[in-house]
Amino acid sequence: MYSTSDFRKGLKVEFKGEPYIIVDFQHVKPGKGGAFVRTRIKNLVNGRVLEETFRSGEKLEKPDLEEKNVQYLYFDPKDGYVFMDEQNYEQIHLSEDHVGDSRFYLLENMHLLINLYQGRPIGLDFPTTVTLEVIQSDPGVKGDTATGATKPATLSTGLVVQVPLFINEGDLLKIDTRSGEYIERAK
Repeated sequence: MYSTSDFRKGLKVEFKGEPYIIVDFQHVKPGKGGAFVRTRIKNLVNGRVLEETFRSGEKLEKPDLEEKNVQYLYFDPKDGYVFMDEQNYEQIHLSEDHVGDSRFYLLENMHLLINLYQGRPIGLDFPTTVTLEVIQSDPGVKGDTATGATKPATLSTGLVVQVPLFINEGDLLKIDTRSGEYIERAK
């Protein structure tokens, strides 16, 4: 069980019989009355975000989540995204709805974690960063460099990010999978 003092961003909890992840939280100690915690929690099954308030010291259960190491194989329009369980080599299929915008970070043969709730897949845990190649980017215009100007760049997976003007086509970039932002050029 988790107490409200254990709350942190990314913590997975069970609330009203369903798995949630804590998106944001704030401990509040009013001048009058007991302390409480305001939270924004996201349902891991359907993606809905709720704002809930918990009294200080209130406890939530750990969800019945299982994590499996998988390898991304390919995308098939009929079957969706196909992953291979690295333990028993079974194939796991996720629909486009399950993967969502995370598809922009998927690279063939990538190793990641898949979350299963009561035996059915509900989502993916990516590494913090991925390295993607720039396939289209306009050249930087001389004179636009005064205050950290940026330009859009299209990456190999279709993701469009804002990058500094010195980035060119063919460069490999590190991208933060949590925010979708450019971090640095890969070495």
